[in-house]
Amino acid sequence: MALIPGTRRRPIRSLPFNVIIPNVLTLFALSAGVTAIRFGIEERWERAVIALLIAAILDGLDGRIARLLRGTSKFGAELDSLSDIICFGVAPAIILHQFAMHGSAGIGWALCLCYAVCCALRLARFNTMIGDPDQPAWAYNYFTGVPAPAAAFVVLIPLILSNEFDHSIFSHAAVVGVFLAGVSFLMVSRIPTFSFKKGRIPVRGVLPLLLLIGALAAFLVTQPWITLAGLGLAYLGSIPFSVRAYRARAAAEAERSAEDEDDDFDVGL
Repeated sequence: MALIPGTRRRPIRSLPFNVIIPNVLTLFALSAGVTAIRFGIEERWERAVIALLIAAILDGLDGRIARLLRGTSKFGAELDSLSDIICFGVAPAIILHQFAMHGSAGIGWALCLCYAVCCALRLARFNTMIGDPDQPAWAYNYFTGVPAPAAAFVVLIPLILSNEFDHSIFSHAAVVGVFLAGVSFLMVSRIPTFSFKKGRIPVRGVLPLLLLIGALAAFLVTQPWITLAGLGLAYLGSIPFSVRAYRARAAAEAERSAEDEDDDFDVGL
């Protein structure tokens, strides 16, 4: 609503806590991402990965808590995107450059830059697609391309495996370069990937799921690097299944739309 000439908008003197809390979590995530950059520069790889893991957990919580508390805001959405590009775009690029790509001259740095740029493009595309009225409701169960948090841990698989097996092959520039180029492509691609945000679990599957989460937590404590690498590889393995499920759903919806049009045509006759 336009203001009457000569009047001023009343300043906001207070904000409810339900708006502030999600932004605080986002700032904690941003701080963890910047801390991961520091650990990467210092070549303290384990702490760098742990800091990114904390950032990913906080990134997954802030949006859900904002919706739960009804504290979503445009400011929070913009802050979340800025945090994501630092945590999951810039931080992995710098960490991997220090880890394996610093000896590859300009090619290594170019691959790291490519990853960070593709992460920024992926986040920009995601923001522009939010609330797209042309997108069917079922399509919100899928991301377009690999999301930034998942991409960060997939691209760090060589570093994670090197912490466990201490083998030079995982720190070879060629291996890390393949991961950087491949994950960069997956982020900006049109490949549908599972979202897991709006999925529903059958009642019979709740107990097995909780047992699986408990086992996963135990493995994260006892064998953290193998578990993180396994999760990253399992995510990569899920992509063909997400593509197949998306295409099957799209084909079913197209067939249903064609049948509805035929029915409307018959009624018109």
